[in-house]
Amino acid sequence: VQLQASGGGLVHTGDSLKLSCAASGRTFSSYTITWFRQAPGKEREFVATISWSGGGTYYADSVRGRFTVSRDNAKNTVYLQMNSLKLEDTAVYYCATGTMDRVVDWGQGTLVTVSS
Repeated sequence: VQLQASGGGLVHTGDSLKLSCAASGRTFSSYTITWFRQAPGKEREFVATISWSGGGTYYADSVRGRFTVSRDNAKNTVYLQMNSLKLEDTAVYYCATGTMDRVVDWGQGTLVTVSS
């Protein structure tokens, strides 16, 4: 499965942004999809994950209540709705097949910059 994240940009604190992760491949709907991010000078960290059916989701404490992950298997796309953005949300966001502990394929990232 090949993945491509998009939707990043420059926003201000408190704004919202919706990222998309488009996938190619017939087996997309069978994969758990996980979002990660990497801030400048920091290690990549887990953000959110969604099960193959969309029925199970899990979030990092830092984004729980502000971010929502969803998917549309008919469109081979996973979304990350980000609300109430903070300066510390600035990072390159990546989507990947697999779980936070076992990534199968990484996608290209998209940059989110939050300014005050």
